[in-house]
Amino acid sequence: MADILIATLSHTGHVSPMLSIAADLVARGNRVTVMTGAANAGSVRAVGAVLHPLPPSADLDVSRIGSPVHGGTSGIAALNLAIIQMYVVPMPNQAVELAAAMAGTPFDAIVVDYGFFGIIPFLLGDAASRPPVLYYTPTPLTLSSRDTPPTGLGLPPRAGTVGRLRNRLLNAFSHKVLLGQSHRAANAMLKEIGAPRLPIFLMDVGVLADRVIVPTVPTFEYPRSDLPPNVRFVGRVRAEPSSRWDRPDWWSKLDDDRPVVYVTQGSDDNDDLSRLIEPTIRALGDDDVFVVVTTGGRDVADLKLALPANTVVAEYIPHDLLLPKVDVMVTNGGYGAVQRAVSTGVPLVVAGSGNDEPEVAARVAWSGAGIDLRTGTPTPDAIRRAVRRVLDDGSYLRRARELETDFAQRDGIAEIAALVEELTGNRFVTRTSSSRRRNSASPSRRG
Repeated sequence: MADILIATLSHTGHVSPMLSIAADLVARGNRVTVMTGAANAGSVRAVGAVLHPLPPSADLDVSRIGSPVHGGTSGIAALNLAIIQMYVVPMPNQAVELAAAMAGTPFDAIVVDYGFFGIIPFLLGDAASRPPVLYYTPTPLTLSSRDTPPTGLGLPPRAGTVGRLRNRLLNAFSHKVLLGQSHRAANAMLKEIGAPRLPIFLMDVGVLADRVIVPTVPTFEYPRSDLPPNVRFVGRVRAEPSSRWDRPDWWSKLDDDRPVVYVTQGSDDNDDLSRLIEPTIRALGDDDVFVVVTTGGRDVADLKLALPANTVVAEYIPHDLLLPKVDVMVTNGGYGAVQRAVSTGVPLVVAGSGNDEPEVAARVAWSGAGIDLRTGTPTPDAIRRAVRRVLDDGSYLRRARELETDFAQRDGIAEIAALVEELTGNRFVTRTSSSRRRNSASPSRRG
């Protein structure tokens, strides 16, 4: 039995996979403490873990930056603003909470969300004075590489000498100029709390951890010949199957002959439904498809247009029930939702411009599993043409199903548990875990 601390921001995309990890570690006989916002107290208790409440000043708060990240500001400007306001600013308060937790319990390992910058002062200190740290990244891999352009540009890799030269120049420009403000802000914050300066670029801090957990398969991430040895691809972290959800009256229409098109803007980039959902409804209203819309928790009455006969709307539908029946998913590019789609063999049309969405969209196009519209506000005509292309060109479905096969061979939950056991076992060789393993079978799409 080990004592494990999981530190995560409260945003759904950050905390949800961490709670799945916590549930599994508890089931294996470990004592787990989850440091996150108090609003998640019920969910933490439900998985059998102990809550260390994270004060609002130490948590992720999208309202700190208002609408620019998901609204008028896009690309690098939005990413830079988000890094500083959402991740750098809370860092000192997070570090205080981590220190308090570790003073009270001699943890054997810490699993920390990549956006939880409060761990950075500890990574910059003496490794012998802290537990092993496993960094979990809820976004595409941000580590710099000679084989890839820098994070934030939404550019795919380019092979050969010319490609590496481009990458070197773009990485230098990003570190010094594009995201230089974020890096300088982090160093200023570290100096303020008496911690050492970053010896590497801010977004590369994962190399300082004992392990970097990447919840995808290598075939959905750009290849890097200089990938740090502490990086581990584990596949998708699957949530428990949905058991309590009443299927609506229209559910049987998903099994009709018409292709099913699913459109979502996620749960945090849905303040303006006219960016993607409404244009998609307009684009496909006259087509011979069945359109399923989820508003990510928004009231369906917030839609400002009449629904065509071929369209239904719900605030929420469990992805494990819906995606096996979907032929094309139209999305803003949330990393978790895209991972769920490709791991279920569903090809995509992606239109995103905030935070990591351009990077997710670029990987969808690079992998061959879908189309990147390269904008967060596509026109109905662009959406219609992209959806029709994905439906008519079987290569997208074939590639999505190849990725589904790759995902089916990995059990992210079990692989993360093995990494925790590896690190705690190196320190406490007499400790063992239960042999419990989850069933990682991937749901099959309708054929």
